[in-house]
Amino acid sequence: MAGTSRRPAAGLAALAGALIAVVLGLLTVGVQASVEPHGLPVAVAVPDNGPPQLKAAAQRVLTQGGEALSWRVTSPGEGRRLLADKDVYGVLDLSPGQVGVVVSGAINPSGTQVVQQALTGAGQALAAAMAQATGTAAPPVRVETLHPATPAGRIAPLAVSVLAWIGALAAGALLVVLSERAGRRVGPAARLTQVATTAVLITGVAAGFLALWDSSLPLGWDVLGFILLTAAAFASVQAALLRLLGIRAMAILGPLYLLAPNVAGQVPELLNPAYRILLWSWTPFRFSTEGTRSLLQGTPGAPDVTTGIWVLGAMLVAGLVVALWPPRAKRPEPVTTPELQPAR
Repeated sequence: MAGTSRRPAAGLAALAGALIAVVLGLLTVGVQASVEPHGLPVAVAVPDNGPPQLKAAAQRVLTQGGEALSWRVTSPGEGRRLLADKDVYGVLDLSPGQVGVVVSGAINPSGTQVVQQALTGAGQALAAAMAQATGTAAPPVRVETLHPATPAGRIAPLAVSVLAWIGALAAGALLVVLSERAGRRVGPAARLTQVATTAVLITGVAAGFLALWDSSLPLGWDVLGFILLTAAAFASVQAALLRLLGIRAMAILGPLYLLAPNVAGQVPELLNPAYRILLWSWTPFRFSTEGTRSLLQGTPGAPDVTTGIWVLGAMLVAGLVVALWPPRAKRPEPVTTPELQPAR
């Protein structure tokens, strides 16, 4: 009988394992397996006073890349402004006798790599066609990188977001576990202390790693302040969920970490539309990652810095409101008096 009673439990355990594998597969392997460029924004730049042949060549370039690229024709100066504002991932620069590709290290490296390869191929084909028409040798396609990023500079923004999330999550969960073992409830003062202390310590840890990985990375107050805001926002949201659900919140907060390297590490034009809408559109890691990348690469005026400040600031405020909201006072239990028994 004992062996028979354990069979349903074993079947449920196997089913739960299969469901977890499906979820993790969708969040991790599925994202990477379905990566395919679609509509990557790029520009082709032609001088305003350029010869008609260049403008005609720019129009021919618009057919290159198929659905993978989304072109716009602009001037060289405007193309660089679009690149600085991250409205495009690369610019094909056409000038008399020269063909160049301009990219930026302040833009997500996954999108930059795909665009640089595509623009270089389009530039080589165009240079060969122009050389054949004029009977001259095809000029080499030069590549210019604005705000060049070192290997550490490309990895650091996402790594900082991961460290902030994992560090804050460990601190919040440990506070809940230790309080439950001691038989005490976590009060607002303890939660506020944990959020503030965690944010400061994680900022110091992240700054130490950035200095260790690449001493040339800037660590000014703007970078440290943004990392502090990221850590505080993550810690406050986690504290809010831990207050509402207790340690059971780890079932939600833990898997969210999987979104960081797989979703936030990609540009939306490389993701399957389903992942782009259901995951990338709201994951907080992309706001912290892209804002940190712009600050580390010397482009503090990029729009994603301002967007990140607003989003992370809203997360911080909302998390603190829920985490620190005063608990409801318990109603006092009615006092009952024992009935007097008549004397016998």
